[in-house]
Amino acid sequence: MVNLEPLLPKDFSLLIQWTDTPMFLLQWAGPGFRFPLTREQLLEHWEGTRGEDPSRRCFKAVHPETGQMVGHIELNRINRTHRSATISRVLLDPQVQGGGLGTAMVQEVARVGFEEMNLHRIDLYDFDFNDSAIACYERVGFRMEGKLRDARRIDDRYWTVCIMGMLEQEWRERRDAISKRSTLGSGS
Repeated sequence: MVNLEPLLPKDFSLLIQWTDTPMFLLQWAGPGFRFPLTREQLLEHWEGTRGEDPSRRCFKAVHPETGQMVGHIELNRINRTHRSATISRVLLDPQVQGGGLGTAMVQEVARVGFEEMNLHRIDLYDFDFNDSAIACYERVGFRMEGKLRDARRIDDRYWTVCIMGMLEQEWRERRDAISKRSTLGSGS
């Protein structure tokens, strides 16, 4: 379990600290940032969270027991007309990877999108070699929808981007099935 709170400029230093190579920056933040990551780049990006109808919501994931920031996740490209958004810039503190916090973070941002923002569709993009992230997204209920072959260049190599998505009905069916299993498991 994690709590999502709005990312604030005071949190940028951890994101910068966790981003130690150009390849890692491209992997988690996409092609819109340049290495080395700077506070100025993050501040310019964060401005998209402001205003009455922001195009993105940036969250920090906070561990409920320690109160420490353990990750970052966004709902980006928010389109209220089409009721859609893209999960992006998913980053987990390298010191806490592998403990289920990434899955909890994605689960919670999907809940925010579908239940609080009334979205119909949420998608995300990841690289085809990132097996652990793809497995995480599948655990939450995202489905593979396609690939953009050789869509990103890093040095002299190209990376293929996978597109995954989930619809509100799929979210609700999955949520209800989990709720039913936990009710049956509690002996009620």
